[in-house]
Amino acid sequence: MPDLDPEDEKIVILARSTRARIQAAEGAAVRDTDGRTYAAATVDLPSLQLTALQAAVAAAVSSGAEGLEAAAVVTAEPLVAEASVHAVRDLTSDAPVLRADVAGDVQEILR
Repeated sequence: MPDLDPEDEKIVILARSTRARIQAAEGAAVRDTDGRTYAAATVDLPSLQLTALQAAVAAAVSSGAEGLEAAAVVTAEPLVAEASVHAVRDLTSDAPVLRADVAGDVQEILR
């Protein structure tokens, strides 16, 4: 596991907690450029499907965030979904996306 900034550790923990709370496929959290955090889990409804990271980005945008400093997703999958990365990149081109396993150990950092 790479050494993480304490603020990045915080969003990994928040993502993991969100996933565990509702037994979702994924949990995610983002930190905006004002330092506020937003968390979400996978949305899988008949009329709406969002990755956890898409949902967290949507929560940030709907609260007025104009950019992101970092994002984290906790998943059992070996890769971050392309749609998730695109959601983050819609707001910022250089925010790291941390992929952690279900234990919360960071496996990859996408830049």
